[in-house]
Amino acid sequence: MFNHKFEKNLLSAIFIINLILLIPIITRKKPIKVWILLYIYNAATNVLKDKFVVNRKIVKYPVRIFPNVFKIHVLFDLFVYPTITVLFNQMTMKDKPLGILVKLFSFIIPMIVVEYWAVRKTNLITWSKGWKLSHTFLGLTLATLHSRVLLGFLKRKLWRNEEWG
Repeated sequence: MFNHKFEKNLLSAIFIINLILLIPIITRKKPIKVWILLYIYNAATNVLKDKFVVNRKIVKYPVRIFPNVFKIHVLFDLFVYPTITVLFNQMTMKDKPLGILVKLFSFIIPMIVVEYWAVRKTNLITWSKGWKLSHTFLGLTLATLHSRVLLGFLKRKLWRNEEWG
């Protein structure tokens, strides 16, 4: 296990890297309002889901940003995963279902590997009450696909005349 100082520094570095990447990712393809809407929707649903599992003591985040204010993992819920989701949606915007699935797993598998490492080697995440890596895999897969379905809906119904990079 690493010490808390290393873990806090790791979270700070991830936060800074995410902020540096966020603006170019959101503004790189049009329509920007769709990417912002997807980002906000993903962040909001992440908070609700994480609050659910944290309140039931299924998942804990012993080392986290703003520990006196939030029990959830603010960095992942509000920054990292929404950024990854927007990038995934941009990369699959014109793909057929098989291409979407291939890219989906190229995004999900590294996140699963990082979470597994974090559970085993750090004090960033603690699982209890039978939570397994397969639950995380299924949750991330469904959430990412849900955001892709939302993008398809927005693309067809709401912004037909928009320029889609």
